[in-house]
Amino acid sequence: MVGGAWDWVRRKRPLVDCFFASPLLLMTVPGIYGGRGGIGPWEGAALIAGLLGPMALRRTLPRTTFAAVALVSFVQWAAGLNVVPANAAVLMGLYTVAAGPSFRWGLAALAVTVVGAAMAAARYISDGDQFRYAFLMLAGMALGVWLLGLHMRTRRQYLRSLEERAERLERERETEVRIAMAAERARIARELHDVVAHNVSVIVVQADGAWYAMEGDPARARRALEAISTTGRQALTEMRRLLGVLREGGEAEPSQAAAPEPPEGAYAPQPGVDQLGDLVEKVRAAGLPVEFDSEGTPPEMSQGRELTVFRIVQEALTNTLKHGGPHATARVRLRYGADALEIEVTDDGRGAAAADDGRGHGLAGMRERVAVYGGHVRAGPRPGGGFEVVAKIPLREEVRT
Repeated sequence: MVGGAWDWVRRKRPLVDCFFASPLLLMTVPGIYGGRGGIGPWEGAALIAGLLGPMALRRTLPRTTFAAVALVSFVQWAAGLNVVPANAAVLMGLYTVAAGPSFRWGLAALAVTVVGAAMAAARYISDGDQFRYAFLMLAGMALGVWLLGLHMRTRRQYLRSLEERAERLERERETEVRIAMAAERARIARELHDVVAHNVSVIVVQADGAWYAMEGDPARARRALEAISTTGRQALTEMRRLLGVLREGGEAEPSQAAAPEPPEGAYAPQPGVDQLGDLVEKVRAAGLPVEFDSEGTPPEMSQGRELTVFRIVQEALTNTLKHGGPHATARVRLRYGADALEIEVTDDGRGAAAADDGRGHGLAGMRERVAVYGGHVRAGPRPGGGFEVVAKIPLREEVRT
């Protein structure tokens, strides 16, 4: 509500400027029309209009407003009309010009105001001592107003620079996140590429075995053909996922998203659920106590899914090693359900309170991997302290041949 009111005020500049000039109007009118200023009603009306009218455009046209008010004050001085409270509009105009973007125009407005103060003191005060006192007082007021405007100008420039810096940092942060996501997609694509290549290698080996066993051992050939069928379906599914990842990363720069060709013979199986025990042992050897347990019966999963499970546990334990602190402990739990696998990695360290350097994109990588299989990830501080990563990956899907 306050923000909306402030936006409305910023859009209604002339109305707000009139409001700030209204006290001068209320102080000037009684003096002129009460017969105490020695100024006629028509002269007073023209003087009020000339001094306060331009104030409606004080911030819209600051230099023009100051010039108009200074010119009206000069005409007032030349006509011998008495000074009125509305003449303070000169100081308001001086402040606005000094607070503007140009230092030279503010300095010129200060010089005009000081000259006007000297002219006013010379005309309306005849005594020398009083003239010096009045001039110094008026010039001091002008200098104070100019310094205030200069201070506001510097402050606005500082705040503007902070806003621009914050916007630039936000853009850079978004760019870094996009680059990290593109790099993670490229990594996922390379790993899925290896999975597909390994499956194709298995198909070739099984096909050769079926060919040689076709006449002498039909049952063995039949088993080989069944393995070819199953492996081919898995390879086809992983190929679709590979193409989906490449489409999602299509907008990335080639230097970030393009996966280099792996060397010949590099199509080895990627790590999976069976390698989680070795991963836990390595983490324990690194100094982090880890408890690992599994619930339910592990179903047959594709290598891509197993690779995703392994990478999620690996990234979560790596984060605990980096941010958990010297006395942290971790727990890895796998829950196999009928339709989904839930991965839960928790720790009791200070990861929730650890300083974020803004350079890690592991959680974004987890989400990218799980999203490939239609799952989701929840990561954040635990209510009792520590950090937790919970991922859920569907186990069933429709396979089209």
